[in-house]
Amino acid sequence: MPPVPADPTAVHPMPGQPRVVLLKPLVESPLIEVGEFSYYDDPDDPTAFETRNVLYHYGPEKLVIGRFCALGAGVRFIMNGANHRMDGPSAFPFPIMGGSWAEHVDLITGLPGRGDTVVGNDVWIGYRAMVMPGVRIGHGAIVASGSVVVDDVPDYGIVGGNPARLVRRRYSDADIDRLLALAWWDWPLQHTTEHIRTIMSGSVDDLESAAPART
Repeated sequence: MPPVPADPTAVHPMPGQPRVVLLKPLVESPLIEVGEFSYYDDPDDPTAFETRNVLYHYGPEKLVIGRFCALGAGVRFIMNGANHRMDGPSAFPFPIMGGSWAEHVDLITGLPGRGDTVVGNDVWIGYRAMVMPGVRIGHGAIVASGSVVVDDVPDYGIVGGNPARLVRRRYSDADIDRLLALAWWDWPLQHTTEHIRTIMSGSVDDLESAAPART
C-alpha cells in the first residue's frame, strides 16, 4: 500500500500532544490566511493563537502564512493597529480614551502602514520571536529565538537578534533559485509523502530528481 499522508484538517496532529495545533483548521479571522500543515507549538493555550499571538489586528492588513511553517511558543505578530502618530509632540492616542477626546478620532485614523505581513512556505520561527508589521519573510527562512524582525528576510536566510540581522543564507544563490523553482511545498500531497526523506535530508540534486513530472 502507498504511504498515507497526514491529515491537514486535524487541529491537534500529534496524539497526546495538545500543545501542537495546525493553524489552518483553527483560525477564523478573515484577516489571517494560513497554508496547510503550518503549526504552532505552545504548552499553555495554542488554540488561542489568533488573540494571543496576533496583536493589534484591526485591519485591513492581513497576516499571510504559507504551508509547512513551524512557529515556536510565544511567537508574536505585531500588526499595524499598534501604530501611533509620531509627527507631533506626543504619541499618546488621546481619542481612544473617550469623552470629548473622542471627537478627535481623525488624528488616529488612516495612519501609514507597511501592508500585509507575509510569511513564505517552509519557514521556521523560533521561540518568542517577534515579527513587526508589514515584514515579508521568504521561503525556507529561519528566524532565531527571541529575534525582533523589523525588515524583510530573504529566501532561505537565517536571521537573529534585535533588530534581526542576516546571519547567513542556507544555500548558494544558484541553489536557492533551484529550490524556489522546485517549490516542493506545492507538490501533490501524496508525492510529498512518498519523498519525505529526500525533502528533509536530501541534497538539492536529490530534490530535483524526486520532483513530480511536469505536465
